[in-house]
Amino acid sequence: MYHARPAFLRRLRSALRADDSAPLVFLGNFEVERQWGWGEPGLPTFSTQASDLVVNRMDEFTVTLGGPDDVVVLKENPDPAYLDYLTTLGWRPPRILVPGVNDPSRSVSDDALGDRSLLEELSGLRDSGAVIVPHGVSVREEQLAEATGLPLGTPGAAVCKAVNSKVYSRRLADELRLRQPAGRWCDTLDRWKEAAEWAYDVVEGGGRVAVKDAYGVSGKGILQLATTSRIAQLTRMFTRRRDRTGDERLAVVVEEWVPKSTDLNYQFTISRDGGIELDFVKESLTRSGVHLGHLFPARLSGTQRQEVADTAQRVGEALAADGYFGVVGVDAMIDPDGGVYPIVEINARNNMSTYQESLWELVGGPGRTAVAKHYAIQLDAPLPFTKLREGLGSALLGPGSEAGLLINNYATVNSGLSAGGAGRLYGMLVGPDLATVEDTDHEIAAALAAWQKGGRR
Repeated sequence: MYHARPAFLRRLRSALRADDSAPLVFLGNFEVERQWGWGEPGLPTFSTQASDLVVNRMDEFTVTLGGPDDVVVLKENPDPAYLDYLTTLGWRPPRILVPGVNDPSRSVSDDALGDRSLLEELSGLRDSGAVIVPHGVSVREEQLAEATGLPLGTPGAAVCKAVNSKVYSRRLADELRLRQPAGRWCDTLDRWKEAAEWAYDVVEGGGRVAVKDAYGVSGKGILQLATTSRIAQLTRMFTRRRDRTGDERLAVVVEEWVPKSTDLNYQFTISRDGGIELDFVKESLTRSGVHLGHLFPARLSGTQRQEVADTAQRVGEALAADGYFGVVGVDAMIDPDGGVYPIVEINARNNMSTYQESLWELVGGPGRTAVAKHYAIQLDAPLPFTKLREGLGSALLGPGSEAGLLINNYATVNSGLSAGGAGRLYGMLVGPDLATVEDTDHEIAAALAAWQKGGRR
């Protein structure tokens, strides 16, 4: 049975020193990196209207993070049948607040800031001791805190932006002497020119390098370079920008592209007093640098797991010294020989895997395996949850099911309708072992394909 306050949520509340009776006000402002990267001289990044609409409705992930005493601010009320489905699994809903206008192109923070009635309703929580806990903190969330009189339960935007830069991650790993791919961090054009000379040697020796924007996210803002001409092209681009703006600054990292066998994501939580607790380690499923999902528990040896735990402690201490507290996700890798690259980049904010943890407490446990992922889904009309539930049948996880798909965000299914109908179905495939989970995955994919091909969209 689902506890009134899941263990991870209790740990988070304790780390933030929130009063036990005070609600946490969750805000799913995904891809907050766009705000952090505004005006930063990194790589050019691009996004499409359809992807933006889906990203903005990822806010619904916060529904299952909050407990029954908490508040979740969403762009729009969830499908009631979807919430009913979650309750059949023992889930207890938080209080849900929505703005009067959902602008699909805006983040939930922007929608909330534009609604006077919602701001007043949030202001009414001041006497309860409520604190705002965003996905990540930018100036927009600081403005929301100011407008409502509710304090942030996390550090301010300046600290969060600083520690989330990939330049910060690279420099910190250098200082702590943690193993990482050979590379350079660049905060000026001169440092880039030195890094470019190093990259020329790597490429001429048959290798590849990756150039990463300091605030890139989900595979955006990363270039793989396999020729010296491409490196020279970037140098010209950076130089032209400097000549045009007079700004010598740069915000990129260049690294050798190294072989790996596994991507990892681990999360730890830093308390306000500097205490550090490792929450979990998961295998990340990626393709071309784009996050696809997680497998958990991670298949690690005792030595590998200990190295991750030791790194979490050391990185956490450094972050705490720089003024950060709250949730931290770290991307890492395992090389083909089993060695660990314990830090690739730091995400000092909630992560996709953060929103899976309370659900895993509900349906997981010893001897259980899960793969969290999403399925592309193409629609030409809105799809009520009841119809999808009927189409998936027994492949959907239900009370007492040995295996099945637990859907943990339904808003993203219909969110792309106004821009071509490209949505995403997010969920956790759960079963007694990986083979069963993979069978369920095939069953879900086949059902979705047949269902859409048959015109039942």
